[in-house]
Amino acid sequence: MRLIRSRTPNSTEGDDNPYWISFSDIMSGLLIIFILASLALILELTRTRTEVTDAIKEIVKAEQIRRQILDEIVEKLRKKNIEVEVSENHSVLRIPENVLYFSSNEYQIPKDKRVREVVKEIGLFLYEAITKDNRWLYLDTIFIEGHTDRRPSPRIMGNWGLSTFRAISIWKFWNEELPTDKRLDTLKNHAGEPLFSVSGYADTRPIQARQVTEEDFRKNRRIDIRFTIRRPVIQEYETIKKLLGE
Repeated sequence: MRLIRSRTPNSTEGDDNPYWISFSDIMSGLLIIFILASLALILELTRTRTEVTDAIKEIVKAEQIRRQILDEIVEKLRKKNIEVEVSENHSVLRIPENVLYFSSNEYQIPKDKRVREVVKEIGLFLYEAITKDNRWLYLDTIFIEGHTDRRPSPRIMGNWGLSTFRAISIWKFWNEELPTDKRLDTLKNHAGEPLFSVSGYADTRPIQARQVTEEDFRKNRRIDIRFTIRRPVIQEYETIKKLLGE
């Protein structure tokens, strides 16, 4: 006896459910999403790495330019038989006491004609080295720093005031004696702010630790010129941290 399977009038063999999505369709969709997300991540990492690389390159270039500025100034001064010193990290140009000296408790530049000519030459070479090839774009601030020996000063604000007055006296001298077209107070940094500033350190940063003789004291009564370079902004540091997963 043969069995006959009955059908409902509205049913058709092989009909698909319109609300049913096959497993393969789901996997295809997920694969597309994964590929898009991976591409987005790769693009973001590439962009971030590029930003970090560019920031590092800028720091390296700024360091190189600072070194070039100091080396050029030193070389030009040596040709004039003017010996100056450069710090080990190539960030400070030091005017030693045999080139520019201050009497005890004094902040004015000596009246000695030779000394004043030398100070003027240093200012001129500073201007030329900084403005060459727009190097100022890589600088943040150049500090004219005054220093004293350890003996207390009777002047206003003691050694702090005396060291600051020494820096100010150099700054005023340069802007009064240099040609109008080479005045240092006209220079701006990368942000359009004044490039130069003055500061006083009193006796807190001696180069001659042993201070017994008058010669010892004299070595610490000096002027340093400190070059600080342009650094990445905080957003660039955050990018580096993000890349490193910190």
